[in-house]
Amino acid sequence: MLIAFLSDIHGNLPALEAAVADAKARGAVQIFSAGDMTGYGPFPKEVCRLLRKLRIPTIIGNYDQKVIAVSKEGPSAAGRMKEKKRKILLWTAAHLDAQTIRYLSSLPEHLALKIEGHALFIFHGSPVSMEDAIYPSMTRQGLEAKLGGTRPDILVCGHTHIPFVKRIGSTLVVNCGSAGHPVDGDPRPAYALVRAEQGKVPRGRIVRFAYDRNRTITKIGKTSLPKGLRKDFSEGTKMRFLQ
Repeated sequence: MLIAFLSDIHGNLPALEAAVADAKARGAVQIFSAGDMTGYGPFPKEVCRLLRKLRIPTIIGNYDQKVIAVSKEGPSAAGRMKEKKRKILLWTAAHLDAQTIRYLSSLPEHLALKIEGHALFIFHGSPVSMEDAIYPSMTRQGLEAKLGGTRPDILVCGHTHIPFVKRIGSTLVVNCGSAGHPVDGDPRPAYALVRAEQGKVPRGRIVRFAYDRNRTITKIGKTSLPKGLRKDFSEGTKMRFLQ
């Protein structure tokens, strides 16, 4: 069974559309999303609508939680964020309707299921928290500390926007990277493909894919989002102008 895992779409509808089409063309029979559908990109509502329409199992991310808080509590929920980051968050919250907020609020914080006899865990950050991170440098001891007493066959996460697949001990660790807002200098977004078969060791790989960046960049220019975001999406960077 070939499974696609997406994460950190961040309001980039053209990238999501391209990722789904690419995964299906490669033979993926199931797609999961590991959170952070909103923020930075100009299509937050549309991304959520497409995930619902396609019935893609999805968990909530830390940015999605911030958006929900602002939508329910007002700008004060943005706290003491830097000016441009605050502007992005407030813009995103203002461009979601009540149905989308209900959808985001209904999402679980993680998924645990069996795929072809393999235990699969999906978290946004890590089993520790949504904002915790798993990087390619993760050691076996470090992973075991995050997992506690559990030992899934496949652990899927996102949050860092740094894609990798690595076997650590008995667990295949998969960070999907970002399917909408890459940060490593490659403007192509990423997702992960994992093959899970009964009685066989799961294996996976990262896929980088092209999409209509101009559509996203042009849309940003027509909004009140910080214009520097256009260069970030064009270059495959993040927060270059937000520091």
